[in-house]
Amino acid sequence: MRTYDYIVVGGGSAGAVVANRLTANPRNNVLLLEAGPASHRWSRIPIGYAKLLNNPTANWLYTSEPEANTNGRKLPVPRGKLLGGSSSINGQAFVRGQAQDFDTWAQLGNRGWSYQDVLPFFRRMETYEGRGDDTFRGREGPLRVTNPPPRDPLFAALIKAAGQVGIVHNPDYNGASQDGIAMSQATIASGQRMSTARCYLDPIRNRENLHIETDALAGSLVLDGTRCVGVRYSVAGTMREARAGREVVISAGSINSPQLLELSGIGQPDRLRDLGIQVHHALPGVGENLRDHYAPRTRWTIGAKGITFNDRGRGLGLMGQVLRYALFNQGMLAMVAAPMRAFVRSREGLEAPDVLLGWVPMLTEAGPKGPKISRQSGVTCYAHPMRPESKGHIHIVSADPRRPPAINFNFLSSPIDAEITARAVRIARAVMTAPAMAHLQVTEVAPGASQTTDDEILDWVKQAAETTYHPVGTCKMGSDGMAVVDAQLRVHGIQALRIADASIMPALTSGNTNAPSIMIGEKAADMLLNHAAT
Repeated sequence: MRTYDYIVVGGGSAGAVVANRLTANPRNNVLLLEAGPASHRWSRIPIGYAKLLNNPTANWLYTSEPEANTNGRKLPVPRGKLLGGSSSINGQAFVRGQAQDFDTWAQLGNRGWSYQDVLPFFRRMETYEGRGDDTFRGREGPLRVTNPPPRDPLFAALIKAAGQVGIVHNPDYNGASQDGIAMSQATIASGQRMSTARCYLDPIRNRENLHIETDALAGSLVLDGTRCVGVRYSVAGTMREARAGREVVISAGSINSPQLLELSGIGQPDRLRDLGIQVHHALPGVGENLRDHYAPRTRWTIGAKGITFNDRGRGLGLMGQVLRYALFNQGMLAMVAAPMRAFVRSREGLEAPDVLLGWVPMLTEAGPKGPKISRQSGVTCYAHPMRPESKGHIHIVSADPRRPPAINFNFLSSPIDAEITARAVRIARAVMTAPAMAHLQVTEVAPGASQTTDDEILDWVKQAAETTYHPVGTCKMGSDGMAVVDAQLRVHGIQALRIADASIMPALTSGNTNAPSIMIGEKAADMLLNHAAT
């Protein structure tokens, strides 16, 4: 058993950041525990996400419980299981969210989390390689963020079509305003994925005060009364224990962070007792407040030839794409999962967008090893509310840390979510059928032009929608009775224990959640360093 100053559980989007910033001070001795391997050969190639969505080596491969509003389907819930976490397997879209998102967090009682409070950390973490206002954008951070121009004919047509239905072109949705349609900013640079493993850990691997253990599955926290003093974990079936002289930071994500708390006897007492787990601290909010984006993927065929990657990414075309990537680090293999997105209002009178549309320039089909490119040429457009009110929960079903917890999303349980989802599908239709798209010979395949009423659209949503892999909120930040951490990310009622990952979000941000998760890691590290200095 060794003692460190800090133990960070989870080397993912936030945990890698915390480890980097803490070890910048050579006096801080840090152990970083990661349940998965150090890397995977597909994790550096941007298109590699397609190979990792069903890969147990790099992915926890969670599934949700069947629900009425998923028509009894178990939905895939991929989560990264390697250094970099989900930043090593995600679609690489970079979306901070709206200023209003973080102002809402602060209004809920979380002082220090307003937009003006978190903006310096967003700027600190990035080197933005596009045009933008340096009031909002960073130029010297570890994470390289790019903004590709809309050169492709399909994307140019979409921008024009969006304009015809009142959606403006916004060249920097992470700047002063999120409104409008734009190419997706991405954690891709020089044709390579910019995960937190690549940007925050690789440059510091030789720091003598950083100790990284991979394939290390955390089993429980070590508690001395109400103080967390260490972590028990296993490597290749052998149990180990490490002690923390200062603090333990859980950065295991929205699924594994509440799981580790419950395995350690922190959570809802009756639930823990039923599983034979000794209750150390009652905290009813653990595992509750789960939110995610429930997103139907509308599907459209394209009659014009050579426009989509169904034409350009199969057969000889695929060989050409591979060659283009090998020679120039460009093309389909260097592409963000959804290269274009729009942030729009579902109705007049809203102060900010509440719907996200995202376009993928191809149709895919299910395959035995994951999605594969369809023979039919087309476009996929997902459409969903950005700030859903429906809340679910995640709880362990066993005292065995190897058993996956039960994930219940409770999608569409809030009536407003169903209403906005139907509107989002109609907005996608409006863009795809605008005059600027006519020359592409667009035909709606799903849900199908005959599905016109809200009930018909929502019936299709329940049959076909999936998540966009943005689970948050299961260890939410706040001061109410269901909060798990306070505004300093300290677990209520437990000393020397903090949580830093997407699980602390009190509500979903407006868009993809990887950028806010990295910001949380930056802010958590700043809190830890400031606390140590006092």
